[in-house]
Amino acid sequence: MSKQPTHPNLDQIELNSIFEAVSDPIRRKILLDLSEKGESNCSTFLIYAPKTNLSYHMGKLRDAGMIFTRYEGTQRFSIIRKDDLEKKFPGLLDTILKSAKIENKQEEVSLLKV
Repeated sequence: MSKQPTHPNLDQIELNSIFEAVSDPIRRKILLDLSEKGESNCSTFLIYAPKTNLSYHMGKLRDAGMIFTRYEGTQRFSIIRKDDLEKKFPGLLDTILKSAKIENKQEEVSLLKV
């Protein structure tokens, strides 16, 4: 049986950590995907970064209290902690996700112009 990762309790989630976590575009893309697809296998996000780098990004999101990760055998599944984040900081997650969507659309338009 593999050791389950630790997650901060609701009272340990800090705005500071959330802002630090979402300051990286890869982590914003991961959050956006999770918001659209729901719980996902971590390998889903290998399109954004190599495995070791991805582990770092997932750890940052988990340590900030933004995602919950569970192990199932050798696989890791993550989901956004929507209810906890809404309790602690009402409206913040929605704002972050809306901004990430806008950012992604702008990237797509920039790529089409090239």
